[in-house]
Amino acid sequence: MTAPYTICLGTVGSGLWTSTDGGDSWRRVMRGLWSESRVFGLTVHPTQPRTLFAGADDGLYKSEDGGQSFARLDSPMNGMDVWKIAVDAADPDIIFAGTRPAALFRSKDGGRSWQKLPADIAEECPNVRVPRVTALTVDPSDHRIVWAGVEVDGVQRSLDGGDTWERVAGGLDDPDIHDIGVNINGTKRVLTTTPREIFASTDAGKSWHGIGVAGQFQLPYCRSLTARADDPNVLFVATGDGAVGTTGAIQRSTDGGRSWKAMPLPVAPNSPIWAFATHAADPGLIVSISHYGEVYASSDGGDAWRKLPREFTETRTVAWLPN
Repeated sequence: MTAPYTICLGTVGSGLWTSTDGGDSWRRVMRGLWSESRVFGLTVHPTQPRTLFAGADDGLYKSEDGGQSFARLDSPMNGMDVWKIAVDAADPDIIFAGTRPAALFRSKDGGRSWQKLPADIAEECPNVRVPRVTALTVDPSDHRIVWAGVEVDGVQRSLDGGDTWERVAGGLDDPDIHDIGVNINGTKRVLTTTPREIFASTDAGKSWHGIGVAGQFQLPYCRSLTARADDPNVLFVATGDGAVGTTGAIQRSTDGGRSWKAMPLPVAPNSPIWAFATHAADPGLIVSISHYGEVYASSDGGDAWRKLPREFTETRTVAWLPN
């Protein structure tokens, strides 16, 4: 039975897969992307719900048919790993992309032309050797503020729409950045995840403090974070027992991150939970993936989860779009 949405899943070495029946069956995308592509990032256009951007191991791609086919956007990123894409919701012609080796790019014309941005990012780093952009977020309340996180080289912030960048690290004592989210609920708070902590800033990144996940999360290795599309108080964090660990968990907060609860999953995940997909078309529908190919879905805002039957190889990203 056709579902009212399409799930898109990016794998490492097995291409991009889509499901139009809620995850019961899947089809590998064979038009525009290679079947063995490594797909690192997926981002849905904020005003064109059938338009999807994909970051792969040879550049940036765009789909205008809900992920069924793609065309590569010619750019300086051709031949590079594109890990993150962010579209400015206030001006969707402005698109940011982050790569490995770590660099930031911007288009002001919907992806037709690109420029590399002047961010000072390390060329080598501990652990992963070659830094990569693992977080890229445009502030929803002020689109001049753009955030980028680098694994492993800290947080970069722009206050002028990407023209200039500076590293912000006051109190942020771990440069191994996994994700960044801007939470707006009366006051604005920026959250960033690292391997063993979530840091928060209420002054646009001038200072940061850890929220103390070691005392709240049984599995404190943190990857992606996201907010429910219609309620900034409801946050989700993907966690596990390590980067190449053997299990994972989904942590949810209903009070803006002050307290957290591990949500019951139908089985113990086979690896850390890695990423989430949400969409304003149905805020209660949340899809999540584990690092090694399991897919979980909730239709009630994260209260109850089911494991979808298909399992994949190593995964990096997931998105869903309304049909």
